[in-house]
Amino acid sequence: MTAPRKPGVPCARSRYDAVIVGSGPNGLAAAIELARTGLSTLVVEARDTAGGGTRTRELTLPGFLHDVCSTVHPLGFASPFFQELRLERFGLAWVHPPAPLVHVMDDGTGVALERSVEATAANLGEDGPAYRRLIEPLAGRFTELLPMVLAGMRLPHKPLLFARFGVAALQSMEGLARRTFRGTLASALLAGISAHSMVPLDHLATASFGLVLATAGHAVGWPIASGGSRAIVDALVNCLQAHGGEVVTGFPVEHIDQLPEARAYLFDVAPRHLVAIAGDRLSARYRKSVLAMRHGPGIFKMDWALRGPVPWRDPTCARAATVHLSGTLAEVASAEAAAHAGTLASRPFVLFVQPTLFDPSRAPRGMHIAWAYCHVPHGSAIDASAAIEAQVERAAPGFGALVVARHATDAQALAAYNPNFVGGDITGGSPDLRQLFFRPAVRLDPYATSARDIYLCSASTPPGGGVHGMCGYWAARSALARVFRHAPR
Repeated sequence: MTAPRKPGVPCARSRYDAVIVGSGPNGLAAAIELARTGLSTLVVEARDTAGGGTRTRELTLPGFLHDVCSTVHPLGFASPFFQELRLERFGLAWVHPPAPLVHVMDDGTGVALERSVEATAANLGEDGPAYRRLIEPLAGRFTELLPMVLAGMRLPHKPLLFARFGVAALQSMEGLARRTFRGTLASALLAGISAHSMVPLDHLATASFGLVLATAGHAVGWPIASGGSRAIVDALVNCLQAHGGEVVTGFPVEHIDQLPEARAYLFDVAPRHLVAIAGDRLSARYRKSVLAMRHGPGIFKMDWALRGPVPWRDPTCARAATVHLSGTLAEVASAEAAAHAGTLASRPFVLFVQPTLFDPSRAPRGMHIAWAYCHVPHGSAIDASAAIEAQVERAAPGFGALVVARHATDAQALAAYNPNFVGGDITGGSPDLRQLFFRPAVRLDPYATSARDIYLCSASTPPGGGVHGMCGYWAARSALARVFRHAPR
């Protein structure tokens, strides 16, 4: 039964070639790829500003600009699609800290991931040579490797290079570390990076996250956007408008009938929300398959306004925007396992970000901001504030005395803020071994639905989470081939 028609979107015309619902980086990327082929394109966003998980707001006090979700964007900087768009022409400027990442051990010592593989290896003691043998061949060919990693279901154009990567990447992080390293530093460094997957580190393919992000650090750095992550979205919107696309904000879409007529509809939403909006146009089989997508743990995030820079025990920590507070491989693995088991570790893996050391425009003169998150059980209302601040205080005694204001967001609040973060899961669906490749379900074209004119373009499709726009790009290419009969590139 068709739902009753609701009030329509306030837009310039009654019919478009393509309408995109959701204005995160993937929705905007899809819109740009369609618009630059000459198609009339509209993006509809529920909130008052575009951005999805890439917004910047005054969460604590006036003048303190906090990124609501992501801040550090190695894959955003290196994204093949964003590189092709040359977003710097539309106002985006990148800031590169001297070191991409510092990992803090239990004694407060910081181990730096440097831009140079050789310099990083020198920090890793007896495991330096093994780290170099593992990472150097991949980092040296990162510009060839990354497009294959972000290519979704497409065959690699450099199969031997991709096979070399795959042999290591498909292992669990714990297994790869035990087979490769004898000491604690290299395994701890890669474990912290692999924990970005939000998958237990004894699961297959968790090494892929550590390898991709570590090699990105060496090849392109872990940069931040000047002025906040909203600058990425502002540039994408400017790019879209330059190609004639339109954006309407402040209009929640509850049913597809609210949208203008279009030849194709693309949804930058979680699968369950696609079913809620367009379910009566989708087959029962398709609905069942995508609703079975599994989601991983959520996050608990804290933002701080600070009266000064973080007083790290080890000054090395001040060389990077990203600091991992987590100790050894065993400690990281234990913390991640706890979140999956439905509890919060007493010493959780904490990802800490300090952007104003390198971009002072985000806070009033002489002041700073910082944020941190840890992983918590899916959909949890757990308050991890004390656990997070205890981890920070161990590495930076006196941190609490610098705090002027705090803002905390639990997993439930995060899901309410952005429905794509189901249960607080910021990855678009757990990227375990099956869903790393087949998401949201096992389909030859993961972007196409059972309806010829409806497509999914969110992080719930390959290549998954991250601010890189490639899910949107590939969904747009699918729609162009199927609906608009454009030859694939």
